[in-house]
Amino acid sequence: MLTCKELVARSSDLLDGQLGFRERLAVRRHLVLCRNCRRFIKQMKLAQAVVRQMPDEPPADADDLAERLARARRDAH
Repeated sequence: MLTCKELVARSSDLLDGQLGFRERLAVRRHLVLCRNCRRFIKQMKLAQAVVRQMPDEPPADADDLAERLARARRDAH
């Protein structure tokens, strides 16, 4: 049986569809039994989806926005 650590190590290959049949089976078996790893994989899928939706080039005002957010954070503390 796969450990949580082993599942995490294989998670990128799982999400990229690069696991062989037996590895996929072992991962799925682990996910059936492990709620925390199911959450982890769900979060990884969400992160992948967000990254895919990001533009290739940052918006023109991204540096200005980052500076305003950093200043607001400093002022809040």
